Amino acid sequence: MTNNKPTRRVAIVGTGLIGASWAALFLAKGLDVVATDPAPNAEARLKEFVASAWPALARLGLSPGASQLNLKFTTDLAEALANVDIVQENGPERIDFKQKLYEQLDELLAPEVIIASSSSGLTMSEIQKGAKTHPERCVIGHPFNPPHLIPLTEIVGGAKTSEATIQRVEEFYTSIGQKTVRVKKELPGHVANRLQSAVAREVYYLVAEGVVSAADVDTALCWGPGLRWGIMGNMMLNHLGGGPGGIEHFFQQFAGPMTAWWKTLGAPALTADVQKMLIDSVHAEVGSRSIEELETERDELLISLVELRNKRAQIAASHKAAAE
Repeated sequence: MTNNKPTRRVAIVGTGLIGASWAALFLAKGLDVVATDPAPNAEARLKEFVASAWPALARLGLSPGASQLNLKFTTDLAEALANVDIVQENGPERIDFKQKLYEQLDELLAPEVIIASSSSGLTMSEIQKGAKTHPERCVIGHPFNPPHLIPLTEIVGGAKTSEATIQRVEEFYTSIGQKTVRVKKELPGHVANRLQSAVAREVYYLVAEGVVSAADVDTALCWGPGLRWGIMGNMMLNHLGGGPGGIEHFFQQFAGPMTAWWKTLGAPALTADVQKMLIDSVHAEVGSRSIEELETERDELLISLVELRNKRAQIAASHKAAAE
């Protein structure tokens, strides 16, 4: 399957939280978007979301031709898929639903059109069994929520996904400013959610054991390692943690203590009582703040961090160009 046609028109199948966020991002990158969802009031909710996200996207920088007017909506799946270059699928996380949907998509789409799934919990090897004719064009393109603000996309092929599909979808996501991660083996939760889950398990353990409150564990996380993780990943930070000796010295110094801590990490059972303890501690941390207020705080800080990182990348690129 070869196709050098530029991607201009994207179909969004499923316009819930993730699908709506993808739609806003694609529009901001100057693409034409046609969305479909059979849910009542889906069109109104989608347009409301895009309008609310637009100021943040404008602040981060709109591409030439970007416009909310480039969004079309239809409840007719076949109409939504007509003449599109790529499909971003965001249906419910049920394998029977996905396989039936992919059978429909496979029948309606031209063979060269990629079908990318936002699924975080299902493997493409199972999903693409529904695509009887062209399973090779099916791939996971999993974002991190909200995708219009967090520029991460995990790419995972299934057993029948072609390397050409992997390369084309990676080029597409990269072209719209996403940082892509190629996941070479299928695992539940892919990579980012597994990392998040590992931290969450220890967070829940520490709170459930009375070691720390929800407020204090969140403070420890976001004002300690979280600050560093917003700049560099674990492996690079380990390299710096070894001082002049780098990663080699880091392991010489910390491999022993670190593996000793691993033996004491918790594996909490999320019973009803443990969940209530966690919930009560979270509400004590939240206080009188609403979900909307917390989302606004999160998004403002996310935008500021992305702006800072983009500025740093631009400076680094200009320095590199000058040196050449």
